[in-house]
Amino acid sequence: MSKIKLLNIVGARPQIIKSSAISRAIRTGFSDQITELTLHTGQHYDKEMSDVFFDELEIHKPDFNLGVGSARHGRQTAAMITGIEEVLLKEKPDGLLLYGDTNSTLAGAIAASKQHFPVIHIEAGLRSFNKTMPEELNRIISDHSSTLLFAPTNAAFKNLMLEGFRPENSPPYTIDNPKIYLSGDIMYDNSLFFAELAERKKSELLDSLALERDKFILATIHRDMNTDDPNRLEAILSTIRNLAEEYKIPFVMPFHPRTMNSLKSGLASLLENLRKSKYIRIIPPVSYLTMTFLEKNSFMIVTDSGGVQKESHFFRKPCVVLRKETEWIELVANGTVMLADANPDLILHAFKGYFQPGTNLEYPGFYGDGRTSEFILREILSLLER
Repeated sequence: MSKIKLLNIVGARPQIIKSSAISRAIRTGFSDQITELTLHTGQHYDKEMSDVFFDELEIHKPDFNLGVGSARHGRQTAAMITGIEEVLLKEKPDGLLLYGDTNSTLAGAIAASKQHFPVIHIEAGLRSFNKTMPEELNRIISDHSSTLLFAPTNAAFKNLMLEGFRPENSPPYTIDNPKIYLSGDIMYDNSLFFAELAERKKSELLDSLALERDKFILATIHRDMNTDDPNRLEAILSTIRNLAEEYKIPFVMPFHPRTMNSLKSGLASLLENLRKSKYIRIIPPVSYLTMTFLEKNSFMIVTDSGGVQKESHFFRKPCVVLRKETEWIELVANGTVMLADANPDLILHAFKGYFQPGTNLEYPGFYGDGRTSEFILREILSLLER
């Protein structure tokens, strides 16, 4: 039987990391059945997308790079659709793999479905129920353009059913007769793999920052709703500084360039106060491997990142979320994630709750068994080999 060909669509560093779980599973268990190609749209320019990035994470480079770059949503998405369509017609893959909810995901879904290539959406069914977020529209349109949909959680699976997807559908599966799965999360696969890699490659980091394992807080702020609103940013960072001083516990803060620019342009005195605190460690943006190491070795995480929320659960760390809502509602229901928005009282309440001695938190296996990639590939083969 001839091999099937899959085309990954990625647009930013996090998606390349997500796709690496599938790539690794193909290399280790399916290389005789699957040929894989990766197309990077270039949606986000990232100076860290160098040879060092790929070598450090043991990931192969994309086969195609459209180099689209930043632009308004319409212009950017149109350019990506055009470029993806050309590669589809040239390579004629048996299926198109999409990850998450970026404009690259949307462009891949539109280009492939219009040309009748099966779309396979990984991380399907996630919903914030806030359609003012571009990501929410991307999720919905991508799901409804897909033939195979892999939901990482029970909540995501139920969201798909509420939108009319039927788990009882029988093959052959098509865009009009899609198949939905409760698959687990490929990022759990990745976290297990990269945590082990990080321990080998980043063990000196704690000494360089004068930190001890499980005795520091990791804080990340990158979403524009926080970085571009001086009132929100000041409320968050002033509260963090106060907590660090009151509890005498270090906060490690890899500042996104947008965060640093906002502080320098309008909140310079706050930045100075943060730098003066002996408990605040402001560091440049870190690699994924370094971030994994910091997450695994922290005591608690404070973030506005969706991915970091999940990873806090993988590494059994409580997490304070600087947003009003989250896609990972099972973590909030479980009590290991608290939504605090930019409200100092809520941030303080969540922090104190997790800092209490004897706090007993449980971390159920919401995201699978760490072998989700293998499950996904077996199901893809069962469809495409028919």
